[in-house]
Amino acid sequence: MSKNIIITGTSRGIGFEMVHLLASQGHHVLALSRNAQPVSNLQYDNISSFAFDLCNESDYKKVTAFIEKEWNHVDILINNAGLLLNKPFSETTFTDFQKVYETNVFGVSEMIRTVLPFMKKDSHVVTISSMGGVQGSMKFAGLAAYSSSKGAVITLTELLAEEYKESGPSFNVLALGAVQTEMLEEAFPGYVANISALKMAEYISEFALNAHKYYNGKLLQVSNSTP
Repeated sequence: MSKNIIITGTSRGIGFEMVHLLASQGHHVLALSRNAQPVSNLQYDNISSFAFDLCNESDYKKVTAFIEKEWNHVDILINNAGLLLNKPFSETTFTDFQKVYETNVFGVSEMIRTVLPFMKKDSHVVTISSMGGVQGSMKFAGLAAYSSSKGAVITLTELLAEEYKESGPSFNVLALGAVQTEMLEEAFPGYVANISALKMAEYISEFALNAHKYYNGKLLQVSNSTP
């Protein structure tokens, strides 16, 4: 049965691959990113996209208008968009922190708040975090803003699962290890991850479609490295 799915951060990497995968399975996908062009080029009738900035409050009204006009309800929201900053802490400015948190925390929160009225008890919100945001995990210098923001959405997920446990939807968060994406290459030039964007997209897509039957308010660590 086809689902109505919203995905953020879809112009490249994991988000782009997820749009392609889920649309090819017959689901209706709203692909949101600041640059809508890459997704617009995909020849699928069941993909909708428009330029969307998580940091622009007025853009959320476009999402509401689309849902009301085209779908009426949303089955799955995948908060995939993220901003990765690799910079020594002493050089990380107030504005740097603000930008990272605006996308990685405030944007996630506002997207959930916007879509929630259209979700049902068996709907599913999946937020993409990072192993760097998991307490007790291995940490890397230069990622103070990024990893702490990813820790924030883990706690946010747990809180929302509790707050909406009677009415739904389900909320879960995936802490990803390194994935070979353009974002990783920009932050860590030359680093090679052993999982491709497509492989991770396959895992997340399957999780988003089915895991709400088994999990709510859970953090799953999606990483094959030790530690």
